Amino acid sequence: MRTVLNVIWLVLCGLWLAIGYAVAGVICCILIVTIPFGLASFRMANYALWPFGRDLVRRPDAGAPSAIGNVIWFVFAGWWLALGHLATAIALAVTIIGIPLAWANIKLIPVSIVPLGRVIVDRPELAYPGYRPAY
Repeated sequence: MRTVLNVIWLVLCGLWLAIGYAVAGVICCILIVTIPFGLASFRMANYALWPFGRDLVRRPDAGAPSAIGNVIWFVFAGWWLALGHLATAIALAVTIIGIPLAWANIKLIPVSIVPLGRVIVDRPELAYPGYRPAY
């Protein structure tokens, strides 16, 4: 089921979101000082392409530089990205078919607010019902 949802997401929303995040990442990488933000934008583009069945989790080794970078990101980009995802989620939730796509937009809000110090992981419990993680 997640493959079907990911294909629908990719065609309707994901490709355009990923292109937007990738362009922002290229711009950030051209400006040398903002390379960490560019790498975070590429991570968000990757997640925006195929969000169902994957999660973003906080890296345990992320420290103070990630926190400071997240504050800077929130001030300059995070809040309007989160508002854009929220507005899109509300618009998608109007139709029954759009509800899962709205949920994917809601899943993108935390990473659009604080992208540094996060990593994308597959969720095996979705692929294997009854799977229990060891942690």
